[in-house]
Amino acid sequence: MNPSLLRELVPAVIGVLVRRGADFASAEDAVQEALIRALEVWPEDVPRDPKAWLVAVAWRKFLDATRAERARKGRELAVGVAPAPGPAPAVDEELQLYFLCAHPSLTPASAVALTLRAVGGLTTRQIAEAYLVPEPTMAQRISRAKRTVSGVRFDQPGDVATVLRVLYLVFNEGYSGDVDLAAEAIRLTRQLAAAIDHPEVAGLLALMLLHHARRAARTAADGSLVPLAEQDRGRWDTALIAEGIGILQAALARDRLGEFQAQAAVAALHADAPTAEETDWVQIVEWYDELCRLTDSPVVRLNRAVAVGEADGPRAGLRALAALDTSLPRYTAVAAYLHERDGDTARAARLYAEAAHTASNLAERDHLTRQAARLNSRRPAHDL
Repeated sequence: MNPSLLRELVPAVIGVLVRRGADFASAEDAVQEALIRALEVWPEDVPRDPKAWLVAVAWRKFLDATRAERARKGRELAVGVAPAPGPAPAVDEELQLYFLCAHPSLTPASAVALTLRAVGGLTTRQIAEAYLVPEPTMAQRISRAKRTVSGVRFDQPGDVATVLRVLYLVFNEGYSGDVDLAAEAIRLTRQLAAAIDHPEVAGLLALMLLHHARRAARTAADGSLVPLAEQDRGRWDTALIAEGIGILQAALARDRLGEFQAQAAVAALHADAPTAEETDWVQIVEWYDELCRLTDSPVVRLNRAVAVGEADGPRAGLRALAALDTSLPRYTAVAAYLHERDGDTARAARLYAEAAHTASNLAERDHLTRQAARLNSRRPAHDL
């Protein structure tokens, strides 16, 4: 028996039950019971159609639970009869489940948790460990999310952009506990890409693959961060890069540009450069201009300032930076980098130290502190 097969089937089976009339929470509970039964039965007798088997067992579990509730409360059973046995139809239940778990009525944190639970098939414990919260806290979050979407009509069109934002949130969490959330996000995005023909889904998948390809080179043996320009490109995963670029090129050819395609194009230009010095920064600035047009995001404009500094010189980058809000995350770190490039190492050292105090995580704080120390070590003692 292949445990990964069970996880891959979960969203489609939940989707079938919800389409037939089960509320989301009851459907998810019934599918979990069916999975337990599969773990007991399948080692001895794997069904010819695993999905149809799970649908049939989960539907019976749901009907049993509903009948018991009806008997207890004297309510009428408001669901149809069990379907005739046979192969499960290949419809869009799985796609609809993505939309349901990323419903706009949910907070981002709840949407992420529900997506990992219902679509990803992770246990509540695994999700709690990945997000460094107690298991009861995560269980309550998931339960509230289920209640929130329980009354949502399943046949309403979903918002692809919301689903993609949720998956990107999962990807950016990286690795924690015993779950590799970056790899999980890629798996879920692959499933979504197989279920819907949409250039932005392909763009997000390409972006994830291109970023993930550099993962092994991002940290040194002591755990410290390695900036992109200093990474050993021989450690980049060339197969993932080739796949990501191929997916991106096919998406861009459809001429329906979106923000994830544009971000992936920037990542592709970094991945395609044999060395940091050969990076096509002029074209990267052009892609950031497209991103600004698409999103008008201050974070995009901050990244654009870095690219301008590389393409047109640090003073041009500082001029682009001056138009932005100084309270932006990473603003001070970017200013430090551009001032160092411009030769003002004393100011850069002060800014690196200031940025370290407001860094969002320990690895980034350590990196910025090292940068400040590196510049200070080059200055005469009377200048410190």
